[in-house]
Amino acid sequence: MNFVDAAAFPLAYGTSYHALVDRGQLKAGETLLVLGAAGGVGLAAIQIGKIIGARVIAAASSEEKLAFCREHGADAGIDYTKEDLRERIKALTGGQGPDVIFDPVGGAYAEPAFRSIGWRGRYLVVGFANGEIPKLPLNLALLKGASVVGVFWGDHVRREHALADQEFATMLEWIDAGTLRPVVTKRYALEDTAQALDDMMNRRVTGKIVIEM
Repeated sequence: MNFVDAAAFPLAYGTSYHALVDRGQLKAGETLLVLGAAGGVGLAAIQIGKIIGARVIAAASSEEKLAFCREHGADAGIDYTKEDLRERIKALTGGQGPDVIFDPVGGAYAEPAFRSIGWRGRYLVVGFANGEIPKLPLNLALLKGASVVGVFWGDHVRREHALADQEFATMLEWIDAGTLRPVVTKRYALEDTAQALDDMMNRRVTGKIVIEM
């Protein structure tokens, strides 16, 4: 990889692969719902989900972001600022709900998403980009036979280094074969770092951005 792709690769793709394959046990033919789908880890989850053979539903905060997700493999989209999240999930899954939910956002969308999960579904707690840590009623896990699964990639690498190496080896094979490539949507010069951070804070970023030295 060149330096720009390499800068965008380890954290986002390592997190998403560990979440979907190791923690979520996502399988071909299953349905994956990705919240915050246009962000770095969200887009990586879309790409990895499609390589695995899942049907991927992207949820994001604008039609422009959803169009971006479709360009990179999403099969369907939900604009959760304009659409009822539960009703759209129900419609897009024929009432069955997704098998795996990838949530790096947290906040107000967590509970309605979890209420919509399919039987034996896996809800992946990836992060809280919204800033609010949600509280989920645990009776929902009972009623759906569902699992709430934590994803802490940093400690996974530290504690389970051999497994993390295997995960990266698989992704590097995908990259070598042309199946996977990190999506870098914008590059910033070092002196524009403040602008890059401001763009991230104000949700003007899709995919990954890179600061070049």
